[in-house]
Amino acid sequence: MLASPGIGSGLDVNSIVSQLMAVESRPLTTLASKEAKQQAQLSAFGSLKGSLSSFQSSVATLADPANFSAITANLADTSLATVTGSSKAAAGSYSMEIQSLAQSQKIKSGNYADTTTTIGSGSLTIQFGTYNGGTFTLNPSKAAESITIAAGQSSLEGVRDAINEANGGISASIVNDGDGDRLVISSNDTGLNNALKITVIDDDLNNTDNAGLSQLAFDLSTDGTANLTETVVASNATLIIDGITVNKSSNTVSDAIEGVTLNLLKADIGNPTTLTIARDTASVQASIQSFVSAFNDLDNTIINLTKYDAENQRASVLTGDSTLRSIQSQLRGVFNAPLLTAGGGLSTLSEIGLTFQADGSLSLDSSKLSDVINDTTKDISTLFTSIGKPSDSLVSFVSASSETQDGSYSLNISQLATQGQAVGNTAAVLTINAAVNDTLDLTVDGVSASITLASGVYTADSLAAEIQSKINGAAAISTAGVDVFVTQSEGVLNITSDRYGSESVVTITGGTGKLGLFGTPVETSGVDVAGTIGGVTATGLGQTLTGAGNNSELVLKITGGATGTRGSINFAHGFAFKLEKLVDSMLENDSLIDSRIDGINATIKDIGSQRDSFSQRLEGVERRIRAQFSALDTMISSMSQTSSFLQLQLSNLPTIGGNN
Repeated sequence: MLASPGIGSGLDVNSIVSQLMAVESRPLTTLASKEAKQQAQLSAFGSLKGSLSSFQSSVATLADPANFSAITANLADTSLATVTGSSKAAAGSYSMEIQSLAQSQKIKSGNYADTTTTIGSGSLTIQFGTYNGGTFTLNPSKAAESITIAAGQSSLEGVRDAINEANGGISASIVNDGDGDRLVISSNDTGLNNALKITVIDDDLNNTDNAGLSQLAFDLSTDGTANLTETVVASNATLIIDGITVNKSSNTVSDAIEGVTLNLLKADIGNPTTLTIARDTASVQASIQSFVSAFNDLDNTIINLTKYDAENQRASVLTGDSTLRSIQSQLRGVFNAPLLTAGGGLSTLSEIGLTFQADGSLSLDSSKLSDVINDTTKDISTLFTSIGKPSDSLVSFVSASSETQDGSYSLNISQLATQGQAVGNTAAVLTINAAVNDTLDLTVDGVSASITLASGVYTADSLAAEIQSKINGAAAISTAGVDVFVTQSEGVLNITSDRYGSESVVTITGGTGKLGLFGTPVETSGVDVAGTIGGVTATGLGQTLTGAGNNSELVLKITGGATGTRGSINFAHGFAFKLEKLVDSMLENDSLIDSRIDGINATIKDIGSQRDSFSQRLEGVERRIRAQFSALDTMISSMSQTSSFLQLQLSNLPTIGGNN
């Protein structure tokens, strides 16, 4: 066989084979064209998913009820305070004068040579309350805190670190005043009712002398021991709102004007400023306009992917695709179904100026939208969000799910939720003696704790405050997030869990003080609210009722009122909610789009397999053609050699009639 095809025959074998193989390879070109079309469709569906995702983000904003309840709150003199508003704030204008800021109490020790000076060990009990006329009244909402000072922490800096590490509602620092180092202790919270009372259990067995850990004892009440000196007096913030004097323990005031939070920065006596509260209608309009733009962008994407250019007789990538037609039809179908049970006085988008144009795009009449937003008889949020509107003011809508069906549901309450409590059956003994009647064991909402009351002679109110402070300050109780309220009526104590429902239980299990404080207590567990929603028995848990049947997962909170018929709840999934869920279903795995993408990928994979198989066949065809041409080349070469030999031999033969 010749080393180079065509040398023996003079034929351009490589060129001939290439041309023959080009003919044989034409199916590969067809496959490449098919693959390019599939890749273009794959890219088109990717663009569609991107547009759907952008549209979903827009409708998610409108599906959030908070978007429609935003409030703008502005203070004319912004140097005095910062202000924020919630949906509960009423629009209006207020005159406000800040007369003083709240301060936290600060107390200091005497001078010490340096930070390593030994103070003492033992424990500190921190209580918060108000000093008035030589009497300390506990703050019932603040739990007592106990801080252990171990022997290894008995130095000035060790005591400081132990206090700070305990996170007991106070903080400590060391200040050098030029004559020595002082321990400065401050309440973490401002206000008159957060002044400090520090009692000491000193390892030197004397809890009140000015030696050892008792150097940190501080009680400004009559006959109290105050071995620390007050440097800053606890005080409230004072402000005048529309002529009404308001005193608050904190510079963050959230309960003076409903729905408004003020962060006071400085006082300015005699110079009132103006506070203006208004609905944030601009953000609502902007969100709806963004929604319109996002829908039109999505619609344009679908149109561009499916349109047919009649002039140039050219189809788009997905012209005639049923998937896109289905998506477009489903989206527009949501807009066409009115919300008959929305409860906000609106049922169609056209009522707020949203309409479809002849080309399929959405348009917004901003003037009409503005009129509806400012109409107090209309609630535009019900058009877009999933929200229930109870007719009873003591019933509030909590939540719903996609399982909840639109409807108007009657509400009937057969039982109101109650709190667990333990009530004494006799007036409490008001004198508490250490190791005699100072302990109480109890369980609150399944959490057990033991407390020790401070010795002393109490009033019924101060004893109730002491018990509440110690229970709420118990580590097991506070860690579990449990709270109690302790009250008294004619000397009879009542411990009530702040929780509602069947899991709300207060049980007094023992302790040296049980008999004297409560006698034989009457313990009553809480009960869950019970009733029906839409005539179907609902599930009660605490103060919440959860519906079943058509109103499945409709959750309502009943905070009071009477048993019996309690009006109705109008509920509907708003347009934004429905669109968000629809788009989510289009984007999730195994959706119609993903099925199409999977089909395209399968086709591309199949084309690849066909190409690989055909390419292997072509290799065989080329080998066969080259083998045939190699054989022909060899044969022609051999024939050429024979021809040359014969010609040579013939040329050597004598001519006829010639000489030999």
